[in-house]
Amino acid sequence: MKKGKKPIVAVVGRPNVGKSTLFNVLAGERISIVKDTPGITRDRIYADVTWLDTSFTLIDTGGIEPDSKDIILSQMREQAQIAIDTADVILFMTDVKQGLVDADAKVADMLRRSQKPVILVVNKVDNYDKYIADVYEFYNLGIGDPHPVSSINKLGMGDMLDEVVSYFDKSGEEEEEDDRIRVAIIGKPNVGKSSIINRLIGENRLIVSNIAGTTRDAVDTEVKYNGKEYVFIDTAGLRRKNKIKEELEKYMIIRAVSAVERADIAVLVIDAVEGVTEQDAKIAGIAHERGKAVIVAVNKWDAIEKNNHTMKKFTGRVREVLSFMPYAEILYISAMTGQRFTKLYETIDIVNENHSMRIATGVLNEIMAEAVALQQPPSDKGKRLRLY
Repeated sequence: MKKGKKPIVAVVGRPNVGKSTLFNVLAGERISIVKDTPGITRDRIYADVTWLDTSFTLIDTGGIEPDSKDIILSQMREQAQIAIDTADVILFMTDVKQGLVDADAKVADMLRRSQKPVILVVNKVDNYDKYIADVYEFYNLGIGDPHPVSSINKLGMGDMLDEVVSYFDKSGEEEEEDDRIRVAIIGKPNVGKSSIINRLIGENRLIVSNIAGTTRDAVDTEVKYNGKEYVFIDTAGLRRKNKIKEELEKYMIIRAVSAVERADIAVLVIDAVEGVTEQDAKIAGIAHERGKAVIVAVNKWDAIEKNNHTMKKFTGRVREVLSFMPYAEILYISAMTGQRFTKLYETIDIVNENHSMRIATGVLNEIMAEAVALQQPPSDKGKRLRLY
């Protein structure tokens, strides 16, 4: 797999089967808040996991869970869809103590049809001999061998993770030669991500309307521009009908993580009319944490009444909210009018070059010598600090 492109593993399952406990065990820290009531998971949605010498990003698709059975099923379908859309491998989690439930079978059908690798995990097998007969019942789902585990006691994790990473190598080799620039277009719903991609590719390929979250799919679009090849990854694809704010935000973050993971450069789209918000900072943080190059594109700039200070003032505000990434280039664009789109391509090229630049040791030594000459390092008991 190309360096920096970590595979994504999603955990899917009914409320209270132990998704978050598994998530916390694998992530090695207590990230999600876990209590014994369905729907109590709140917090972090993704974490980086390393098994042996393989790293991957784990996504917990759980979250705010409803009470009634039919809503639980629709919620699980939604989770499964998110997993199918974004993950390389899916962990489908069931509970040996509750046994096989109708909703499990329905979601298993969906996962089977997706053709994605699915690993069936049967949780809460605290005593192997006692529960093994019940584990066999899960063969009825028709998605392969059930893996008996106990998240809380950390039993059976090794075998399960061995199978998870066994799927990565196969998918990784074919990407080796891909030297196209991969650009993820990230941002809140309705800031104009799809319109930007449509403008970049010059056709109306994605369905775009004015309602937040109406883009249908996470689509990779290949574009040739000035003899160079680019792949644009759109992170919209929120299929949400109900507008529960936390849910929308959660799916938005899962999408952004999955897109950023596959990209070299992230273009963070901000709505000029709404201004830069904490939510923008949260999404920017995903790209920053993963060490990706970032360009901030302020869209809908044509809708702003301007004077001589408008841009300077807006830039100041962006720098303030995104203070953790002073390196990010800021561009003011309009998907509607096509304003500064050639500049966007140029910036992508420059940022890509700088981001992948390797500085020779000799040059680095010169820079160090110059820096030391300008500002001597502190001495310790009269001895000069040596820098290597």
